[in-house]
Amino acid sequence: MSISHAPPSSAETDIPLKSGFEHPTAVDVVPLLPSSSRRTHVPRWLRRTTGPVLLLALWQLLSSTGLLTPDVLASPGRIAQVAGDLIGDGSLPSAMGTSLQRVAAGLALGTVVGTGLALVAGLFRIGEDLVDAPVQMLRTVPFVGLIPLFIIWFGIGEAPKVAIITLGVTFPLYLNVYAGIRGVDAQLIEAGESLGLSRWGLVRHVVLPGALPGALTGLRYSLGIAWLALVFAEQVNADSGIGFLMVQARDFLRTDVIVVCLIVYAFLGLLADFIVRSLERLLLQWRPTFTGR
Repeated sequence: MSISHAPPSSAETDIPLKSGFEHPTAVDVVPLLPSSSRRTHVPRWLRRTTGPVLLLALWQLLSSTGLLTPDVLASPGRIAQVAGDLIGDGSLPSAMGTSLQRVAAGLALGTVVGTGLALVAGLFRIGEDLVDAPVQMLRTVPFVGLIPLFIIWFGIGEAPKVAIITLGVTFPLYLNVYAGIRGVDAQLIEAGESLGLSRWGLVRHVVLPGALPGALTGLRYSLGIAWLALVFAEQVNADSGIGFLMVQARDFLRTDVIVVCLIVYAFLGLLADFIVRSLERLLLQWRPTFTGR
């Protein structure tokens, strides 16, 4: 069966064009402003403090309505009052001073040990063979589990507390410094050798600057672990420090004192992290990085 296609009629083909399509007119295009220009600028410090302020307001609201009882968690107003009392009688500044001394001693020893081991393992192959395997084995052991041994070895004085912090600080620094050394671009080493740098010159001008970002990252991790280790250390046969205040508050069911001590721990940790980040901006000015948009 054949199908015939009839040609289109003149009525279908002779469709006059509308006047608007015969001579298109120019349209003025108004450029849109960038999204950053159209947004209202809010100071960064205000954005960063909005979350904590809202959380504090919710906390106070729950305490005021009785949904959060004082025996579970004291209200922010009560905590502020207790903090003022502890500062007024000198117990909180004295405890902070003792805790800072312990953290400083443990951090100094851990930095020396961790960085020294990382340099030996990172710069020398024989050092890696002798050092890396034992360190990798020891770092998997929870340092908190070594507290009984430290008490047996060092007694119940300051030595076991500093040893716990030292052990907690050593391994993050070792891992990051070692990774930073081994992560230096081999082409930079070849370029330094072609310029006639000695082995010490390569280490000083190429390897150590290349490993510095990793070392500072490890220092930030180590500071966080140092405060964590301090919490455990000061709750074992301690007669001073922030942890000692927390133990006393636990015995008397004082949630307000416990929260004050936790806030102090958080504040000191935040201050230490701010110092390290300031060092990063100062020492790593030569390395442009992405800072967010």
